[in-house]
Amino acid sequence: MLLPARTAVLNYLYGVESADIAQIMGALKSQYGGERQFTKDRYMDHVMSLEANGLVDLQSYDLDEKGELRMRYSINDDGKATVDKYVDKKYRNHK
Repeated sequence: MLLPARTAVLNYLYGVESADIAQIMGALKSQYGGERQFTKDRYMDHVMSLEANGLVDLQSYDLDEKGELRMRYSINDDGKATVDKYVDKKYRNHK
């Protein structure tokens, strides 16, 4: 069973210090890469929605080697509490 993609993003961020969209998508590609919605724009929507709902925070931003904006996000305490409450232990990206 796969978690909903947005929940999978939040779950992934629980197990790392911070990550940008490319890193998130790279980590989730093996499970979600075959989906039509596996696009940079869609995953940016997921992260921005999680930020708007107070579950992740923007940690930093810069320009990548191509001159495109790269934003790094990290999960906060509310996001961690959400994962702990709603994601079964066997699917969690942390111990």
